Amino acid sequence: MDILSSFFDHLAIGASEAFTLQNLWYCFVGVFLGTLVGVIPGLGSLITISLLLPLTYHLEPTGALIMLAGVYFGADYGGGTCSILLGVPGHPAAAVDVLDGYPMAKQGRGGIALFMKCIASFWGSTVGVVLLMMFAPMLAAAALNFGPPEYFGLMFLGLVAASTVGDGSPLKGLAMMIIGLLVSFIGTDVNSGTERFTFGFPDLSEGVGLIVVAMGVFAISEVMRSAGSPNVQPVNQKFSLRDQMPTREDWKRSFAPMLRGSGIGSFFGSLPGTGGGMATFLAYAVEKRVSKQPERFGKGAIEGIASPEACNNAGVGTAFIPTLTLGIPGDAIMALLLAGLVVQGIQPGPMVMSTNPELFWGLIVSFFIGNLMLLVLNIPLIGVWVRLLSIPYQWLFPGILLFTCIGVFSTHYNVFDLYLLLGFGAMGYIAWLLKLEVVPLILGLILGQPIEENFRRTMLIFKGDLSIFISRPISAVAIGVAVFLLIWSVKSQITRKHKL
Repeated sequence: MDILSSFFDHLAIGASEAFTLQNLWYCFVGVFLGTLVGVIPGLGSLITISLLLPLTYHLEPTGALIMLAGVYFGADYGGGTCSILLGVPGHPAAAVDVLDGYPMAKQGRGGIALFMKCIASFWGSTVGVVLLMMFAPMLAAAALNFGPPEYFGLMFLGLVAASTVGDGSPLKGLAMMIIGLLVSFIGTDVNSGTERFTFGFPDLSEGVGLIVVAMGVFAISEVMRSAGSPNVQPVNQKFSLRDQMPTREDWKRSFAPMLRGSGIGSFFGSLPGTGGGMATFLAYAVEKRVSKQPERFGKGAIEGIASPEACNNAGVGTAFIPTLTLGIPGDAIMALLLAGLVVQGIQPGPMVMSTNPELFWGLIVSFFIGNLMLLVLNIPLIGVWVRLLSIPYQWLFPGILLFTCIGVFSTHYNVFDLYLLLGFGAMGYIAWLLKLEVVPLILGLILGQPIEENFRRTMLIFKGDLSIFISRPISAVAIGVAVFLLIWSVKSQITRKHKL
């Protein structure tokens, strides 16, 4: 009974924070911008959140995080729109929508596909947020008993998992993660006060800011890649509300896939490094396997939209569990949201729920509000989003470049940051040419300092005894899993080369 009353007390705190006019406005701005950039191919939540990060210096912590999280949710809603209408995914996790969504659009059922995408997204998001409410307090309470060895082990596991699990070469992911760690070491050493890796540049004495790196490798490199991309026209058809209504058979075929998809997404969303793209394709494969008519898939099966969309948005909600409770981001977007907390002077981790309950619970309540707003934005306004798809790329990217430079300069009013911005933009473009993932680089940068601090604290407390990492159960299991992933990644890479 005490647990239940405490839960409702926390919800009341969150509601009083989320339902202020200011935070409702930030929530609307976030989901609107997220939907907008999700609909237009070539943009995405990574670029938008990195562009908005400088603004968080001037906002209240709760409002800033609500807006950034709204962009994250909105982009996942909007990303499937261009997948269905253009056959071009708005973000990696929406790539699976092309398989059946685009054929449905060519059959004149694009409105139904978009409507079901919105319903499945709403259902998945709701499931993810409910699980966040249930499990985040439990994990945060357990994490209060963690010491430096446990935090080091969990962060080490998060880095290795995010670098080796998922798409691309695991060895390339590890290499980029190590580069991110090296960048995090630039600046003044906290313990000794001496400068390291500054190479004689006084401007590097305070380190390299995450905002500069994120906006460089995401926004600037995206401009370099996509400025010359041709504009793609959507399928030409009407999208009145009547045209969007699914039939009774469509509802019947979609119900169970939404349940299965939200379950798969909730599980993989809470794991670092698995990524929304992998989970959505897994959900699609499960539906094809359990279907009595698997030959329908790839030709306009509505289950091929309902399950992956529910999976994707459920994963968005549960991805906040390790980020908010342990301070360990699972992907680049979570790392940027974590940076939003750091910018506000809030230390991520289990203490957030006790020291800033209004922020944590206000954010959770805003997720429900944002999901309702997204239904309003996505179902009646589908025609507006369709017209936005005709905006030429060359009109968008000069503005992105301008706002990126303004945003970086406004954080410290230092011209040197603009040189760093261009440098990391070039690095992001080269990484794209070499098929290197930049997500591990961002994770290495954001976790580099806390990993170093927890390692040093462990060495000081236990007098340099390295065996403490394997004598304490949680750190031993985390490090053991990380070592297994490293060995498995190297072995799989060698096997793949031999097969080629």
